[in-house]
Amino acid sequence: MASLRDIRKRIRSVKNTRQITKAMKMVSAAKLRKAQDAILAARPYATMLDQIIADLSARSGDANLSHPLLAARPVKKVELVLLTSDRGLAGGFNSNVIRRANRFLYENTALESIRLATVGRKGNDFFRNRGQTIRKDFGGLYQRLSYRAAADVAGELVASYLNGEVDAVHIVYNEFVSAIAQKVTVTQLLPLQTLGAEGQAPAEGAPTLVDFKYEPDRQAVLDKLVPQAVNIKLYRALLESVASEHGARMSAMENATSNASDMIGSLTLTYNRTRQAVITKELMEIVSGAEALK
Repeated sequence: MASLRDIRKRIRSVKNTRQITKAMKMVSAAKLRKAQDAILAARPYATMLDQIIADLSARSGDANLSHPLLAARPVKKVELVLLTSDRGLAGGFNSNVIRRANRFLYENTALESIRLATVGRKGNDFFRNRGQTIRKDFGGLYQRLSYRAAADVAGELVASYLNGEVDAVHIVYNEFVSAIAQKVTVTQLLPLQTLGAEGQAPAEGAPTLVDFKYEPDRQAVLDKLVPQAVNIKLYRALLESVASEHGARMSAMENATSNASDMIGSLTLTYNRTRQAVITKELMEIVSGAEALK
């Protein structure tokens, strides 16, 4: 049986841990609000940009209207961009993404090559420790996260795609659903997939598309919007990952705080029982000694 001193030390230790987890929960909750506002502001813009590109292609009726980032080709070489966090203590946030990335690698072993790029220290450490070749780690991206930083990363991926180094680029990340729920998502970044399909016949009863005049012309507008859509898609994935990380950490720290409180209650009960047993034993020894002196 543990001594009273050991139990007291254990209670103090758990109380200190509870104080830390409670503080981490409050910090994550504050950061989550800001990250949630950012992703909710980015989603409508990204969706509308995809819709504009799809509508532009559908309304044009011009077979010569195209863009190299929209043209699909036989897939032989793929790059997978893995978005994890730099820190742990976020429940299954990182392990779920890593597990999905491993499944993607396993399902596409028939391809000629699969390159791996990482954003976040956890994913980089996991695959590097297991001998997986990582083309590049975009370290410190979360500390300087902005549209410009995301555009720089997207520009590097676009250059690899246009040079023929890869035939497709995919992103695996946690999509933010709510503060307590995240969904692991694998999405194709290149070639860019829009909401509509060019040349697709309109559905029965659908409104007739009204064409617009484009300045200087449709192709120039498409050339401007497509690279921007790629940048926005990657930027949105990064924002989704950041918001999901804070939500997962907040939930994990809340559970840890609750478990610490339960453990403190259990240890306090054990301490009181042990203390009562010690006092009872001492009283019995005093009574026995008094009886022996009679």
